[in-house]
Amino acid sequence: MQHQPTEISQFFIAGINYRKTDAAIRGQFAINKDQYLQLLSLAPQYGLSELFVVSTCNRTEIYGFAEDASKLCELLTTQTEGSLDTFRKMSYIKQGYKAIEHLFNVAAGLDSQILGDYEIVGQIKLAVKLSKENDFIGCYLERLVNSVLQSSKQIKTDTELSGGTVSVSFAAVSYIKETVANIADKKIVLLGTGKIGRNTCKNLVDYLGTKNITLINRTEDKAVELANELGLLSASMNDLAAQVKDADVILVATNATESVILRSHLENNGTKLIIDLSIPYNVEITAQQLPNVTLINVDELSKIKDVTLQKREAEVPKAKTIIAEHIHEFVLWHEMRKNVPVLKAVKNKLQGMHSCKLYTNAAQDISSPASTVNSQEKIQKVINGMAAKLRVQNQHGCQYIEAINDFIAPGLNN
Repeated sequence: MQHQPTEISQFFIAGINYRKTDAAIRGQFAINKDQYLQLLSLAPQYGLSELFVVSTCNRTEIYGFAEDASKLCELLTTQTEGSLDTFRKMSYIKQGYKAIEHLFNVAAGLDSQILGDYEIVGQIKLAVKLSKENDFIGCYLERLVNSVLQSSKQIKTDTELSGGTVSVSFAAVSYIKETVANIADKKIVLLGTGKIGRNTCKNLVDYLGTKNITLINRTEDKAVELANELGLLSASMNDLAAQVKDADVILVATNATESVILRSHLENNGTKLIIDLSIPYNVEITAQQLPNVTLINVDELSKIKDVTLQKREAEVPKAKTIIAEHIHEFVLWHEMRKNVPVLKAVKNKLQGMHSCKLYTNAAQDISSPASTVNSQEKIQKVINGMAAKLRVQNQHGCQYIEAINDFIAPGLNN
């Protein structure tokens, strides 16, 4: 695919997140892998060649280069349950430097529903990987993402923004610990063993001190593997109804497009605490009307505040300083990238001069054999010098003339 020339002013992000929309609305705009691939296949029809989509329980955002953000919005909503009109009303759009800063903040965990939640980094990596495999990541966007990931890594290393143990999965376990008595005597069923489900499972074992946990996954082998690793039980999706009936606590971390736990699974089957970590919801919404069911979702979990979060908030200024440094480096690279065509043109001209007989005869008259260096090395020295001057002052015409003089001058041979 031919990637179009890129300018910072043409970089956009359009999205919705937890700040303005609840989990039910966000669920209408969630994008799974199949929808993502379909979206990429349609992108050329919208004149788009560089983009990626991040879809998590907290947000759905499309990043890319476009003439304007409307094309990105239109493309995204071809694959969502929610309409383009709703998306336009509920979304935020950022352009240029603001869009770049937003991506840095997201990757750092500064824009997460739980401050410093580092799980978003893995989700960004997966999103970019899928776009790159389908040739929708050019050199510019790849450089930007690499800068973002380096910044995020430095923040994690040099600050305590992600210190302690706070994430959506940990918040779920904290809620259980605070609200369920005698947890060792309770049967826990965890549905979904992807990244979030796996993290939740390990937190259950580590912080609740129980192994009375049964894992269920659509791909049964994954549930069996994790259960064997942690010394837990596993069950088939075919046994879901029976497992839910016997469970006291149910955690749902699947990415199905429709409800997996139904009201009929829960009616007249004893008291249940259900924590739905999925977007869209994977527990039938009417289940919360049942008197025996307490249903908690990701928005409610994010309201948990503790000492760890207070410590993280104190680290925000340090994180923002690191982000500013990485953005500055990226912008410098971007500015130098603009000079590449000029540098190539000058290099071609110098190589043409070197092959010109009139020049070579004149050069022999003013150069001594002892001072002569390889012509390509000499040309590269001139280009490097010109590049250094362009970093300081962008005067292409003057620096072109200086490059010619530098190439001709015998002093450069030394």
